[in-house]
Amino acid sequence: MRILLTNIKEILQVRETHVELLAGEQMKDLPKLDNAYLLIEDDHIKDYGPMTSWTNEAVDQVVDLTGQTVLPTWVDSHTHLVYAGNRELEFVDRINGLSYEEIFNRGGGILNSAKKLQETSEEDLYEQSRKRLEEVIQQGTGAVEIKSGYGLTLEAELKMLRVIKRLKENYPIAIKATFLGAHAFPTAYKDNHEGYIDLLVNEMIPTVAKEGLAEYVDAFLETGYFSPEETTRIMQAGQAHGMIAKVHVNQFTAIGGIEACVKNGALSVDHLEIVTDEDIEILKGSKTMPVALPTCSFFISIPYTPARKMLQAGLPLALASDSNPGTTPSGNMNFVVATACIKMKMTPEEAINAATINGAYAMGVGEDYGSITRGKKASIIITKPLHSFYELPYAFGSNLIERVMLNGQWQ
Repeated sequence: MRILLTNIKEILQVRETHVELLAGEQMKDLPKLDNAYLLIEDDHIKDYGPMTSWTNEAVDQVVDLTGQTVLPTWVDSHTHLVYAGNRELEFVDRINGLSYEEIFNRGGGILNSAKKLQETSEEDLYEQSRKRLEEVIQQGTGAVEIKSGYGLTLEAELKMLRVIKRLKENYPIAIKATFLGAHAFPTAYKDNHEGYIDLLVNEMIPTVAKEGLAEYVDAFLETGYFSPEETTRIMQAGQAHGMIAKVHVNQFTAIGGIEACVKNGALSVDHLEIVTDEDIEILKGSKTMPVALPTCSFFISIPYTPARKMLQAGLPLALASDSNPGTTPSGNMNFVVATACIKMKMTPEEAINAATINGAYAMGVGEDYGSITRGKKASIIITKPLHSFYELPYAFGSNLIERVMLNGQWQ
């Protein structure tokens, strides 16, 4: 099947060769083609160029996109899309003045979600999660990482991971699974942290690996949750079973977590609402991608990742949604990009780079996704007619997507 898109007003993120990641000043550059065509063959990008260079080759379908913009689908490298129910009452609690920590300490937060998930059948969990996945696809996400972490028992964590596997099998979107058994300490281990770490390291991680249910391992490295030392044990156990680390860190406090993650070869460190000068120095020259989750900051009114400071220091930065029932009940990457521009003072070029190429690096799919490059997967967003692509973050409340293609298939 050969599909030709013609008269495209502008194609964004055009890269002649694969770019692994973008850092610092590089993120200001978003290469594009004006008045262009894009040729798709089966599931990949075959060719592109200015309309004046098209040679009238035989194709099966022609789509005229006069006035419209094409860009690669968003790559959302940090989500919790698989969960049961919601936490809307905690939303009201926060409006009434309770903090995230206060809600957690009285049995809310992650423990609330874990209780609901443990009581939910695998089929029901799949149906709830399927709807969320379909929604983010229509919002332009073409690759997504999904974590477990609302089970907190071996049986419930495996249930979540099996649902993620089933979603991966049934939908054309690229999905990577992350084991996040270290999301919180279950009530039974509240006063026995070492016992739960032992369970994670000696039973849960080996079982997940044996069943081939996760590519990555994660932990909530934060004051009151998992310490750098505890997280190091978890990362090393994951690595021993073929799982690379992607870690929650520096959401509320800086306690040496970034240093521990970089030392243990973490692919990404996510949240980073609090970033010290020392953290920035540690990240410089590493292969660890910092990932900001701005709509989490928006929803629970905490500081935003200091993007300008990090980019000026020459670091790369990715953007992800953190879609979850408690602190970010949205997987809309369009709003993530807009929030990064509005609240973190990233330029549209920087934000789009962060949500495509750098997002693809942060979930290990850069060879196939993140840019318009010959040979990469044909996963693209087609916008409605725009004045310019700046309208994407500017008109943050409008749905500016007309159509989405994933791996050569119209959605």
